[in-house]
Amino acid sequence: MGRYKGLPEQAEAAEQRVGVLLVNLGTPAAPSYGPVRRYLSQFLRDRRVIELCPYAWWPVLFGPVLTFRPRKSAAAYRKIWLDEGSPLLVYSERLAAKLAARLAARGHGVRVALAMTYGEPSAQRVLGELFAAGVTHLLVVPMYPQYSGTTTGAVFDAVTRVLQRRRRVPALRFVADYHDDDAYIGALAGRIERSWHETGLRSHLLLSYHGIPVKYVAKGDPYRLQCLHMSRRIAARLGLGPADWSISFQSRFGPVEWLQPYTDQALSDLLARGVKEVTVVSPSFSVDCLETLEETGIGYRKLFLGGGGTAFTLVPALNDDDAHAAALAAIVERELSGWPTA
Repeated sequence: MGRYKGLPEQAEAAEQRVGVLLVNLGTPAAPSYGPVRRYLSQFLRDRRVIELCPYAWWPVLFGPVLTFRPRKSAAAYRKIWLDEGSPLLVYSERLAAKLAARLAARGHGVRVALAMTYGEPSAQRVLGELFAAGVTHLLVVPMYPQYSGTTTGAVFDAVTRVLQRRRRVPALRFVADYHDDDAYIGALAGRIERSWHETGLRSHLLLSYHGIPVKYVAKGDPYRLQCLHMSRRIAARLGLGPADWSISFQSRFGPVEWLQPYTDQALSDLLARGVKEVTVVSPSFSVDCLETLEETGIGYRKLFLGGGGTAFTLVPALNDDDAHAAALAAIVERELSGWPTA
């Protein structure tokens, strides 16, 4: 039998190690023009986000969009920036740490890490660190309860781009969505109840989801259906009747038609119906970010109260709540079944 120089006669089986990778959208490194422009350039060049031919889109992107929008966005980021940094990154890091502690306490020897689809920490850098630590089995958990190609699909692309360049590809599992998970629904309902208890006011509940273009749904994106299903489950968990809650979509961008009703119009319609007190929650955001804290917490609050409303209650995202960590831990445990986590 032939021999190969430089290779051992007998190779011992390598130890199998499991990694859990949480992935969120991303954030600029600082609330100033340059970092915001770099972040938006990466985000808005993704074909998952903007499904336009680059020859048509890039002149617009690198012309007026990246000239003027970074200044406006940087001003918005400055309103919500924390001493520790971007809220999205800070809360995501805290949540990842709590998840790791819960899994360790339950006897799982897994390595938990956090990456961003855009910006830092990048998927390329974090995956490199996981593989350097000996990870052979990888569970990817996009931090989006509902599936959309614009978010969850973009996470899949970011991870697999890295894997395409590796000699050894790990055993791979991917959480597509968890919008119907009982523990996660319970955590959201509990957060809303706690907010009502803190304010002493149980007002009309508006569930405001991040929007996507209508044509994406027409092509098969399940996002809208999952938002509707999740909303009905939350309302049922809270014991709300049909008149006690409604759904809307926020954060539209560009001239195309996005999912409706738009949140600003939904708030105006509530005022027209005589609803003067509203509670707003954004179930598509696992942690607070620019869209929840500035667009909703500042912009929509001003619109509603300026239009005659008397109370606007913003329910914080689950962030690093213990209930959030517990729900994610249950999802991760379920997905890790059969893998070497002891």
